[in-house]
Amino acid sequence: MMMKRYIEICKPLWTLLPEGTIHEDERLCKHTYTQMGGAADLFITPQSYEETQTVLKFAHEHRVPVTLLGNGSNVIVKDGGIRGITLSLKKLNTITCTGVELVAQTGATIIEASRRARDAELTGLEFACGIPGTVGGAFYMNAGAYGGQIADVLESVLVLTEQGEFKTLSKEEFDFDYRKSVFSAKRYIALEGTFRLQKGDMAQIQAKMDELTIARETKQPLEYPSCGSVFKRPPGMFAGKLIQDSGLQGTRIGGAEVSKKHAGFIVNVDNATATEYMSLVRHVQQTVKDKFGVELETEVITIGEDIEEPVSD
Repeated sequence: MMMKRYIEICKPLWTLLPEGTIHEDERLCKHTYTQMGGAADLFITPQSYEETQTVLKFAHEHRVPVTLLGNGSNVIVKDGGIRGITLSLKKLNTITCTGVELVAQTGATIIEASRRARDAELTGLEFACGIPGTVGGAFYMNAGAYGGQIADVLESVLVLTEQGEFKTLSKEEFDFDYRKSVFSAKRYIALEGTFRLQKGDMAQIQAKMDELTIARETKQPLEYPSCGSVFKRPPGMFAGKLIQDSGLQGTRIGGAEVSKKHAGFIVNVDNATATEYMSLVRHVQQTVKDKFGVELETEVITIGEDIEEPVSD
């Protein structure tokens, strides 16, 4: 099997990294917000930039595919899992503030970064107080909510290239667009980012965060596992409104359901598989296209492989 091949190729990594850094055949449903997905051949959790560099250089030299997994909040892992190395930087989670700058390692959550900014009386990250991804995931997707986005506040980012070389990118190089960036386009592994914020009043910052938290909890189906908003907003329209007007709320395939609370969400209500989830995504896309002529583009990222069908004799 291809899985066993990559595990064998990567055996030397066990001697290059601390014990407990490499996990074999790791079930990724434990690491995603949808609580779905197959297993990773190798799930690696480095604790330093140097360890991360070691993994990337080894993978590049031995032609082992590397997949970066953040907080798993905006991703669907297919039921067949991920071949090669799945890299998690969640142990790189330090956040520091100096003056009006906040420096966050990319394994930290963007929610924690917004709270640390508040504690330092820095304004500009309030919009991120309810985004459930990592700082790195926020870079990759140019995450945004309630009128704010990462592009507004990010100043520079330290990355590793696919070849394992360190490089610092300035804001002019980010190439941000709606849910896109240079980080995903060039497959950079972001390690830390510097945010340039502004001095503010802690009470006002907290009040804004409270307001956004209430709005999120009131409107979004947080009681069920999901990947957040599934579809990008079509120009001049709202994906959720199109789905709602198509009469799709409550529609189910297996354990996946179009949320009755917010039509833009597809929730895992009963042990859904990734196959069921993606089948419902395609059904929603086709129904909206048939009814309104609008092609909904997914915001969520799909990674991994489908389950291999058994070969009959």
